[in-house]
Amino acid sequence: MKLYATPFSRGYWRDAARELKDLRKLVFAALMIAACIILNKAKIPLGENLSLSVTFLARALCAAVCGPIVSIVFGAAEDTLGFFLSTSNGPYFPGYMLTTISGCVVYALFFYRARMTLWRIILAKLITNIQNVLLGSLWSAMLYSKGYIYYMTTSAWKNVLYFPVQVLLLVLILQEVLPLMHRLRWSPCQLEDERIPWL
Repeated sequence: MKLYATPFSRGYWRDAARELKDLRKLVFAALMIAACIILNKAKIPLGENLSLSVTFLARALCAAVCGPIVSIVFGAAEDTLGFFLSTSNGPYFPGYMLTTISGCVVYALFFYRARMTLWRIILAKLITNIQNVLLGSLWSAMLYSKGYIYYMTTSAWKNVLYFPVQVLLLVLILQEVLPLMHRLRWSPCQLEDERIPWL
C-alpha cells in the first residue's frame, strides 16, 4: 500500500480511479452515506439554515478510505439522498450538493493514501469550514430572505467556535479507525505510540 507525499502525481489518481472497481470500498461508501443520513437526524438547529452536525466524520472517513474520485460520487449521492430522506421543509438546491462534493474531495486530498498527521487534519477541516462559510452563505442568500453578509457572519461564528471540537472528534475517530484500515489493507500502519503524529 503506497503512500503519496502529495496528490499531484499520476500514480495517486490511478489508484483513486481503481477504487471505483473495488466492491468493498463501494460498500463502505454506501455505509457512510447511511451514516450521514442517520447522523443528520441528530443535528442541532441554531437558526435559519444553520445547525451543528457531525456528518463530517462519515464524509472524512469515506474520503480517507475511498479517495477523491469515489468521494465525488459519494458527495452527490449523500447530499441528494439525505435531502429527500430528511424532513426538511426547504427546497432542493444543487448548490449544497456542490459544497458537499467539494468538502469530500478536500478530505480525500488530505487523507487518502497520505501520511496522517494532526496538521493534515487541522488544514483539511479549516479548508472545508472556509468553503462551507463562503459557499453555504451564497446558497442561503440565493434561497432565503437575508443577504450574503448576514449568512456569512453567522456561519463564520459557528464554524470558528465549532472548529476545535470538529478537529478533536476527527482525531479521536481516525485514531480508532486507522488500525482497522491497516488490518483491512486499506492503509499502512500510521500511528506512533497509538497516536496520530503532529507532523
